[in-house]
Amino acid sequence: MSATVIFTALASGVIVWFLVASRLTAKSWESQDEKGDVGAIHTAPERIGLWIFMAVVTSLFSLFISAYAMRMHVGAWCHITIPDILWVNSLVLVAASIAMQRARWAADHGTRNGARLALMVGGMLSVAFLAGQLVAWQQVGPSVYFISGSPAIAFFYVLSAVHGLHLIGGLWVLGRTVSKFAAGAELVDLR
Repeated sequence: MSATVIFTALASGVIVWFLVASRLTAKSWESQDEKGDVGAIHTAPERIGLWIFMAVVTSLFSLFISAYAMRMHVGAWCHITIPDILWVNSLVLVAASIAMQRARWAADHGTRNGARLALMVGGMLSVAFLAGQLVAWQQVGPSVYFISGSPAIAFFYVLSAVHGLHLIGGLWVLGRTVSKFAAGAELVDLR
C-alpha cells in the first residue's frame, strides 16, 4: 500500500470525523437570536481541551502509520511474527472500551453505582492491557523474531510504548475522575 493512499485515507477520516462531530453538536432548533453572540464560543473548556488532545494524538499515530508504511518498502525490512498475547490484548482493550461506554451510559441515566463499577472495570482492564504489552515485549525481545537493527522491531517497540503512554495518561485521568466521583462530585459532561 502506498503512502499516498494511507495519507489520503487518514485525511479523509479526519475530515469525516470533523463533519460528523460538528453536525451532531448543531442545534437546528435554536434561532440565531437565541444564540446571542454569533462569534462567541459556547463550549466548555474541558471539551475544547479534549478535542485538541484527540487531534494531537490522531496526528501522532497517523504520522507513525505513514512512517511505518513508507519504511516497510525500503531496505532490509524483516517482518516479525505477532506474539499471540497481542491478540488477547486487543480483546482486553475492546472490553475496556465497552466498559467505559457502559460507564458513560450509566452516568447519563443517573446510575451512580453502575457508572462507578463500569469505570473500575474499565480501569482494571486497561491495567491488564498494559501488563499484556509488557509480556509481549518480553516475548519478542529474546525470541527468534528479534533481529538486531530491524526497523520492524523498532516500530513494534515505539508504537507499543507510545500506545502504553497514551493509556497511562488515560488511567491518570480515570483515576482523578473516579476519586472525584467517589467523593460525591458529579461527572463532567464533555459532549
